[in-house]
Amino acid sequence: MSVETAAVSRNKRPISVTILAWIYIAVGALGVIFHFHGLLGQGAFPWGGLSVELVEVIAIVCGAFMLRGHNWARWLAVAWIGFHVVISVGAWRELAVHSLICGVIIWILFRPAAVRYFRGN
Repeated sequence: MSVETAAVSRNKRPISVTILAWIYIAVGALGVIFHFHGLLGQGAFPWGGLSVELVEVIAIVCGAFMLRGHNWARWLAVAWIGFHVVISVGAWRELAVHSLICGVIIWILFRPAAVRYFRGN
């Protein structure tokens, strides 16, 4: 196997990463659309609404750059779901769901094939 062939096979994006990245993009986009009405009703200083929109945009950025193989996007995606775990403390059902999702995301993003993919760029 030539060096060029090895580089191509090493950087092949795992399907689990592709699916997860598109889920991040979809969740972010749907969140922006769903929460946009909150911005309109906030008056002159919509800081609360803007912070929610920022969190949703971060999800879109995570997904887009994970598709491109950027390692920082993988870590930002973990931080994004970790943030949701933290803000769920006190609501046991939400905490359980977010913790489970966080575990699945970490498992997907740190499997050997994903590590190789993100190491390539």
